[in-house]
Amino acid sequence: MPTSPKYLILVVGPTAVGKSDLCLNLAKKFQTEILSCDSRQFYREMNRGTAKPTAEELAEIPHHFINNLSIYDAYDVRKYEMEAMDLLGQLFQKQGVVILTGGSGLFADVVVNGMDAIPQVDPGIREEVIHDYQIKGLSWLQGAVEEVDPEFYAQVDRDNPQRLMRALEIWRGTALKFSSFRTRKKIKRPFEVIKIGLDRPREELYQRIDSRMDQMLAEGLVQEAEGLFEKRGLSALQTLGYTEIFDFLEGKYGKEELIRLLKRNSRRYAKRQLTWFRRDPLIRWFHPSEEGEIFDFLANQIGLNPPKVATQL
Repeated sequence: MPTSPKYLILVVGPTAVGKSDLCLNLAKKFQTEILSCDSRQFYREMNRGTAKPTAEELAEIPHHFINNLSIYDAYDVRKYEMEAMDLLGQLFQKQGVVILTGGSGLFADVVVNGMDAIPQVDPGIREEVIHDYQIKGLSWLQGAVEEVDPEFYAQVDRDNPQRLMRALEIWRGTALKFSSFRTRKKIKRPFEVIKIGLDRPREELYQRIDSRMDQMLAEGLVQEAEGLFEKRGLSALQTLGYTEIFDFLEGKYGKEELIRLLKRNSRRYAKRQLTWFRRDPLIRWFHPSEEGEIFDFLANQIGLNPPKVATQL
């Protein structure tokens, strides 16, 4: 007897666009669960700067890959792919639809398409790259990656040294570009993927980003980063919102400049996220306010009649 088709709804978009609210509503609609592919939300020590769902939202709808790691844990995109696929296998045994959402394009890609085979590099080379980064800083690392692999540099989150160091160690270890291993040969997954992209007019999006940063600061982002300051060398903490505050705490600039950099870098990050997602022609784009249209589109793709769903958006 043929099994019913399974559907993974992927909801992507830039930071602060409104993915969480939409996914909560969709999860209620389809009576399903949510997987996060936002790598910053994995770490339970990082809360104020990562825009995780609230405790109430987490209690209302089951979420996965949020607060599942410590900043001390070794973790990478390959481990995420394995764990996400294992979890999806379990969830699809009891339901036909699951939601995957987040702003980390690479983590979304490995669930949808699989990960290309990337060679192992001598651990000594990685240690060498880490040492160079610690001595020379992020600007040096960005320039080094841009020089050896401009294709990857054009798409990567340039404020994420983990991914930049990975590209540089591949180059040093193989004399090949990291981007050359990412051939986009799709793996056939045991589910269909429906891709939803959320976007807003730039001025509207940037205003939301600035407001969110003001809220994060008001809720104690600086104080949280102070508590993590002694651990700032950990890879997980080399990320937007924390590195700027660590530099502030080291006295490199004042509070006014800190706030300017946090907002500017967040806006730049959103722009890079959009650049990454816009390259995928299979993403259907909506304004977050178009929830009715989004559900109609999904219902049509799945072959679901709206009256069969519990409540309307």
